[in-house]
Amino acid sequence: MSEQVQMPIVDLDGTAAELGRAGERVRVLWQEGESLAFIARGREYRSEFHLNPSDEVMLMIRGQMNLHYRNPDGTEDVAVIPQGASIYTRAGIPHSPRFPPDAFVMVIERLRRPGELDRFHWFCPSCDTFLHEESVHVADYRTDPVGNAYRKFFDDLDARTCSACGDVMPTA
Repeated sequence: MSEQVQMPIVDLDGTAAELGRAGERVRVLWQEGESLAFIARGREYRSEFHLNPSDEVMLMIRGQMNLHYRNPDGTEDVAVIPQGASIYTRAGIPHSPRFPPDAFVMVIERLRRPGELDRFHWFCPSCDTFLHEESVHVADYRTDPVGNAYRKFFDDLDARTCSACGDVMPTA
């Protein structure tokens, strides 16, 4: 008797609606083989730039995202991703997905390999000086690595204080 292959079929709109009703931020759809997929609800307070060790594909299910990203010369740009559109973000590009809590995105990435770290960077909102980095190995996305990095950063006054201009990034 042969084993049946499982291939998840996900109702993206229905899952987004469930997330909204439950007040949850993330729902992992699968973490299988080498792939990770999840739906995220907007985090209007995001201020960090994520450096992912793998490529990402983001598909806007509902609403619009402003994807802030940093160029190699340190300048910041914004890509606007409307509902129904998708964007490919290459590994290592500092990016910050910013969208309201009534917007939802599906993200597909590669599962992390042993020793790979996701990094989160913050910059001074007044003078754009680098403030702080949090690094984490993401073994299970259900542990909310972004939320954990945020808590560590915002609980540390020294990390939020700019060495160049003295401004303090306000808590979220």
